[in-house]
Amino acid sequence: MHRPCPTRAFSTTLEEQSNLCGGRQLFTCDVCNKSFQGQSILRVHLRLHNGKRPFNCNVCNKSFTRKHYLMLHQRTHGGERPFNCNVCNKSFTQKKNLMVHQRTHSGERPFNCNVCNKSFTRKQNLMVHQRTHSGEHPFTCSVCYKSFTVKYCLMVHQGTHS
Repeated sequence: MHRPCPTRAFSTTLEEQSNLCGGRQLFTCDVCNKSFQGQSILRVHLRLHNGKRPFNCNVCNKSFTRKHYLMLHQRTHGGERPFNCNVCNKSFTQKKNLMVHQRTHSGERPFNCNVCNKSFTRKQNLMVHQRTHSGEHPFTCSVCYKSFTVKYCLMVHQGTHS
């Protein structure tokens, strides 16, 4: 992910508006205002907002926003797990998952809550935890409007309506 240009405050938010920052042309998302170094990177980013997932798995029909994500997913069907833990020999489809797993052996918990100082092995777990302090419930049921802190809980809940 690219950091937004510090001079962006002087620009407008047109979808493909360019900007000069350190001699590089930047393109800004008109939905979330993030800036990107290339128009093609912006187009891929926009898939997060418009829901387009053009890369489909031919085994299970799961779809992805990037071809690379599809290729990583396809390892799950082929059983390919090229990344092995040197402590317990558990294997993983992605290097980042191995690195997170290795924290279980080292005890490393690099993500700390700035409110209660509880620590986590994954940044995502910290972000979900912080909602207990803020009261944020970003996932809302479109049927009954009940809201949840975690998307998975919303998905399970939505099954009660069918």
